[in-house]
This record gives sequence, C-alpha cells and structure tokens, in this order.
Amino acid sequence: MYELLQKLHSWWAYLAVLVLLIAVVNALMGYTSKRYFVSKDLRISLFALIFSHIQLLLGLAVYFVSEKGFKALGIDGAMKNSELRLTMLEHPLINIIAIVLITIGWSKHKKAEGTLKFRKILFFYGIGLLLILSRIPWSSWLG
Repeated sequence: MYELLQKLHSWWAYLAVLVLLIAVVNALMGYTSKRYFVSKDLRISLFALIFSHIQLLLGLAVYFVSEKGFKALGIDGAMKNSELRLTMLEHPLINIIAIVLITIGWSKHKKAEGTLKFRKILFFYGIGLLLILSRIPWSSWLG
C-alpha cells in the first residue's frame, strides 16, 4: 500500500507542478498584457488549485502510512538525518503552507476585478510554486 501511494504521489507531483507552472505563467502573461480575466484563465487557475489539493491529499496519505521516520527513529533520530528531516518534516510542512497560499490566492482572486485577478493568482500561486519547488526531494524525484 505504501509503495503504491508513494509512486502515485511522485507521479502526480509532475502533473501538479506543471499545471501550477502553467497557471503562474498564464497569470504573468495576463497581468503584463492587461487583458481581461476570462473563463479560460479561471479554468487554468482552478485546475492548478485542484491538482495541488489532490497532491496534498496523496502526500498526507503517504505520510501517515509510512513506517520510517518519526515512527521508527523518534524525533531526535529523524532530526539528525538530513534526508529524513526533509521528507518527514520540511517537505510536508512547507508544502502545506504552499497549498494554503494557493488556496488564499484562489479566494482573493474571486473578490478582485480586472487585472487584479491575475495579480492575486500570480502572487499567491507563484509563492506557493516556489515553496513547493524548494522542498521537493530532488534526489529521489528525478532519479
């Protein structure tokens, strides 16, 4: 069960990061060109929100069925191991913060008008994307 969830979480991450990147680039292009926020822009932003939330749910499932980390070594042992600290503490914590920021961006864009919609998406989704990229365990993700 753990291996299946971990593989699904890893593969879905490619999709989630890609869709989030598309949403950020779309918001940047929309904001700089001062175009009106249309249904295509809404769908791109919504898909980024949905894909990132699914990724969070998959990650939480992996985290809670995992037998390594805090359960096996205790908090002191996990904190001394940089790889375990990344996967068991930093990665989940920072990515939860990133998803919260993305959700705030979605909520704030609904109240904005015109190009301000793009600015809200660009700011919150952009910071969320940067946080996600900063805590990806690249050694295992690309390998």
